[in-house]
Amino acid sequence: MTAIAFPGMGPVKFADVAKFMLINPFARELLTTADDVLGYDLFAALRDSGSDYAEAAQVAFLVNSLALARWAEHRFGFEPDLCTGASFGGKAAAVHSGALGVEDGIRLTADLVRVETEYFAEHHGDVVTLSFARTPRDELDRVLAELDDWHEISCYVDEDFYMVSLKRDRLGWFQQRLKAAGGLPLYEMDPPMHVSAFAGLRDRVERELFPGLAFRDPGTPVVADQDGSVRTTAEGVRAILLDGVVRPVRWPEVVRSLRAEGVTTLCVAGQDSLFGRVACTTNNFKVIAATPRLAMQPHKRPALRRAA
Repeated sequence: MTAIAFPGMGPVKFADVAKFMLINPFARELLTTADDVLGYDLFAALRDSGSDYAEAAQVAFLVNSLALARWAEHRFGFEPDLCTGASFGGKAAAVHSGALGVEDGIRLTADLVRVETEYFAEHHGDVVTLSFARTPRDELDRVLAELDDWHEISCYVDEDFYMVSLKRDRLGWFQQRLKAAGGLPLYEMDPPMHVSAFAGLRDRVERELFPGLAFRDPGTPVVADQDGSVRTTAEGVRAILLDGVVRPVRWPEVVRSLRAEGVTTLCVAGQDSLFGRVACTTNNFKVIAATPRLAMQPHKRPALRRAA
């Protein structure tokens, strides 16, 4: 069995995707749709964007992920038995599964940037999320016990890889303490996500953005990134997107669920430096990394990371 996974979003260089967006037929089609929905030239906006997480960058990441999934299915001749998305990738999973139309997915992605920007300008401006590796859970628990301030685990990436949300004025201490314990602090998410205190943002998104979206039962079942449950209804997929605001990502639970369903090959569609690369993924699946670089080499065999 084969599943498609859409990764969380990270910084992407325009030069790394520009040629793919202009040449790949799946990307071109989706780019035209995005231009129509947004009312502006997405490619030009991405080129001129000054922020890794600007509206154009986020919509482009969605569009490219969807295009890569379609390309991979066409190139390697498979239909996914299951679909999943980590964090930002949940929106792409909702669209690719058939639970949400492409136009709605693009519109939701753009509108979320506006709503999140407004929300964090007024609330929780002192919260940041830090990702870090090489920190086993027992060691992390000891460090968090010493933190003696508000915090939440926002993402369980692997057995020694996490994201923690905490107050900005405690970030420096936390980074140094992790390093002293042998951990490797990586990057900060600002604004943060996946925090229970953001219930107000979840409610606003549901109230302002979701009434205009048409959810359907997915044609391909979707595995929720919060708990690994398999969703087969419109309401189930809708809940994934809303709950992602306030519930942590638990990628190992997704992996366990995919394995339990019989998945042996995982196609990670999109530019990913995390979820398709960690040990809990590569030890359990043959991983096809469907990236713009691979898609621009149509006769090259897929880069497989084989399960142990």
